Amino acid sequence: MVTIDAIRKPLAAELAEFDDFVRRNFSAGEGLIARMLEYVLSSRGKGIRPTVVMLSAALNSPNGGRFGKRTYLAAMLVEMIHVASLIHDDVIDESDMRRGRASVNARWQSHNAVVVGDYILARNMDIGMSSGQYDIVSHVTKSIATLCEGEIIQSDHAERMDTSRETYLEIIRKKTASLLGVSASVGALSVGASADRIAAMRRFGEAVGMAFQIRDDILDYTRSADTGKPSNNDLRERKITLPLIEVLERSDEAKRAELLAALAECAADGAKVDYIQREVERADGLGLACETMTAYLQLAMSVLAEYDASPYRDALMDLCTYVAERER
Repeated sequence: MVTIDAIRKPLAAELAEFDDFVRRNFSAGEGLIARMLEYVLSSRGKGIRPTVVMLSAALNSPNGGRFGKRTYLAAMLVEMIHVASLIHDDVIDESDMRRGRASVNARWQSHNAVVVGDYILARNMDIGMSSGQYDIVSHVTKSIATLCEGEIIQSDHAERMDTSRETYLEIIRKKTASLLGVSASVGALSVGASADRIAAMRRFGEAVGMAFQIRDDILDYTRSADTGKPSNNDLRERKITLPLIEVLERSDEAKRAELLAALAECAADGAKVDYIQREVERADGLGLACETMTAYLQLAMSVLAEYDASPYRDALMDLCTYVAERER
């Protein structure tokens, strides 16, 4: 099975230097905000987005895979937008846990979490503008509005429980795929790639992002090897994701109404959650969603096929495999 460490290996030294670069730029002396930033930076997760930025830069570099501070800046801008968005997501979802430990809002209350998320975005913008790399700043920061649009669309349709396939794909394109698309394209931009190459890398990143979120939504229905139970957080929040959409589209009117009625009660009734879980499994909603995920990954790999073989292309190919195989 492909691991994140294997994907990161061709640029392990550069990624370690990048971590130091982020910490130097996001230190805040002493006090509460310093403690909050330290907490946030110590649990940034897998670092997929900065890894994509840097692998894309290496793949498109005219200097044999080498790149400079523009690429580090691009990777930081992308990563810290992602970090801030997760803090805000946890406030919106009232989530108490993030990556196995207390979320920022659980530890310091929601109002402080919102402020530190805003602080990270503001600091990020200030660093970017002060650098004078306006092409990179403009390229990356457009994604912030897109992320917000995705959240509003998702919230609206979750409230009305009327998320269609088209709407679902729009939501995940804005909430997940857009930032991965920007990660790949800004990496190419940072090393002076052509407009065609920048556009190709955006297509790659967006396709991987679509697949990544679909895999997340499949895992939400997948029974844990430890407990034998799915997490089904999306159902408890009345979110209609692709596994359920596949079933709803293939159900008659009566069955569809029955499923939606059960969904309306999921927040308060665990039996309704179990019922929808069984129906999705029975009707192969997971397998059908997996087919859509695979199609996006094939699209991503077709973009990479336009490049000559290299450790950087291989690592991005491995990323596609990782997305398909990951269990969390």
